[in-house]
Amino acid sequence: MRRLDKGGPIRDAMTAAGLDIPRLAAKTKEVDPTGEGLSKALVGFIVGGGKSAREECSDRAAELIAAALHREVIDFFEPVVFTLKESTSTKRSRSAEPATPLPQQLMDQHELAGFLRKSMSWIDKQVQLAAEAGETWPGLIYVGRSRRFDPRAVLEGLQRQRAA
Repeated sequence: MRRLDKGGPIRDAMTAAGLDIPRLAAKTKEVDPTGEGLSKALVGFIVGGGKSAREECSDRAAELIAAALHREVIDFFEPVVFTLKESTSTKRSRSAEPATPLPQQLMDQHELAGFLRKSMSWIDKQVQLAAEAGETWPGLIYVGRSRRFDPRAVLEGLQRQRAA
């Protein structure tokens, strides 16, 4: 639930009832069927007006505060409605989108990691696994002591690996 007017109506009702934060917390324990209630800190976060105030709280907390003040929940809070900006359905193939052209030069490991959207440690692990199998990772070229990668050969190797 999201509090209305930055908690102003709650604070007004507390003043009218002659309650401060510790007393309101105690009243929430009285009205809670489980007898647990809300802590003074949580009540302070919900009713506060300073930097540490929270605009949202759980439905249970909102109900306990409203019951302790003998008012309806909608007098102090409004329900939060979440709207997702992106679909949560399974991602579809991106083949309809234009492909990013491959670079015409060899890449170092950092550039390849960015190109593949993988971590550098993932590339290290793939090279290590290929070496343990007695193979060379596709597209790996040693230039002196440094490694360079042919992005076309790397992609072809990854496609063959997925197909297997």
